[in-house]
Amino acid sequence: MSKIEAVIFDWAGTTVDYGCFAPVKVFTEVFKNAGVEPTMEEVREPMGMLKWAHIRTMLEMPRIKAAWKELYGREPQDADADKMYESYEPSLLKILDQYSDPKPYVLETVQALRDKGIRIGSTTGYTDVMMGIVVPRAKELGYEPDCWFSPDSTGGMGRPYPYMIFRNMEELKVSAVDRVIKAGDTISDIKEGKNAGVFTIGILEGSSLLGLSREEYESLPEEEKEKLLKEGEEKYRAAGTDAVVRDIRGILEYV
Repeated sequence: MSKIEAVIFDWAGTTVDYGCFAPVKVFTEVFKNAGVEPTMEEVREPMGMLKWAHIRTMLEMPRIKAAWKELYGREPQDADADKMYESYEPSLLKILDQYSDPKPYVLETVQALRDKGIRIGSTTGYTDVMMGIVVPRAKELGYEPDCWFSPDSTGGMGRPYPYMIFRNMEELKVSAVDRVIKAGDTISDIKEGKNAGVFTIGILEGSSLLGLSREEYESLPEEEKEKLLKEGEEKYRAAGTDAVVRDIRGILEYV
């Protein structure tokens, strides 16, 4: 019998939305509208955090901060993040249903875990309002974890804080942290797992970390693919992950 009692998954880029494109698209749009065009790397670096915190983190990035200062004559402040988030949320809500399809191998992997008696939890950087769109759509398409918690359930203390994981453990009645796996597709996911003291797994294919659509990824020559996977693995390892898997099926080796 498996020692693992629960696997806690992230959502976008891990179980749904291959490449994690919904938030990226809107973050880019919001910054452009404020007069500073971010690079893809800048947009993706804080991925997995609470969305307001993501915006605030981007505003503190040296290049963006300098561009902001040049444009507005002052450094960015919390009030700027508030204003940008006001337009971020409605824009994201408009497109979320188009980015809620389960990724390849998710349904069969979740079933295989359940067949072993393992419970399925989830944490997210989305708010409850956003999850109100993502969860029903994913359920229609066959994916439904046993429970999920957003930063709204932990007083706004999302990743890298460990509290959403602890809420899952409580709900799923897990006996100890060493009986939990946290799996995700961002550095924030890894930090969340490490801070909770659980076994942490980084997923490569379809991740925000790689930042490619399925079509882009599959069209790469094998050599280029392997290089990208190796770079992704190194980033996860540097963040302290316990394991790295090519796709979600790899998790079955650890239960």
